[in-house]
Amino acid sequence: MFPKVRLHADLLTTQFDLIEERHREAAEELVAWIDKNYDAEKPLAIIVICTGNSRRSLLGSMMGNIAATYYGLSNVRFHSGGTTPSAFNGRAVATLKEIGVEVESSGKEAPRGESGEENPIYRVRVGKGLETLEFSKLYSDAQNPQKAFAAILVCSEADASCPAVKGASARISVPYMDPKVYDGAPFEAAKYAERRDDIGRFMLNAMMQARRRLDVDGKLK
Repeated sequence: MFPKVRLHADLLTTQFDLIEERHREAAEELVAWIDKNYDAEKPLAIIVICTGNSRRSLLGSMMGNIAATYYGLSNVRFHSGGTTPSAFNGRAVATLKEIGVEVESSGKEAPRGESGEENPIYRVRVGKGLETLEFSKLYSDAQNPQKAFAAILVCSEADASCPAVKGASARISVPYMDPKVYDGAPFEAAKYAERRDDIGRFMLNAMMQARRRLDVDGKLK
């Protein structure tokens, strides 16, 4: 993991007291699911879902992968998707770059959503050998796992429109306010950073608890 990314994760682990109670309860659900389904020999997938797959869900998948790597759970992998995909928003890209995540255009474009907005594919790295391709897509996109995954719903709209997530073995509601409401405001960057860190604290806290429980249960190798 890049030093700047790790340093930011170090900071967020000192701020678990800022996690809302409803999100603490959701973290417990996620930890229980990980403990039940974990196999050190196999990948364990989690899809973070919001409406446009442009901001919260992409921040969630990236902060989730940072958290899993930070706590040595490299086979726990986070993905993202939406119900009405659009594009990886530039403000979300910027707030990830701010903490040391490398985000570069691949020069390729994914299929466009209903808005017709350009949907570039990005190479995203949080450390050496830790690269993913990210773009806006349906949560059911072929790039994502199709079964036996946990679905984390990070917006109330997706939560309401997806009473059931096909293929998911767990459905966990973790709603966050959309930073989009601050687009164009003088403090938009600060609000995107706030949302990034809210989600980051949730993910780090959940992965810390999962690591401890898996240790106790003797499931780590």
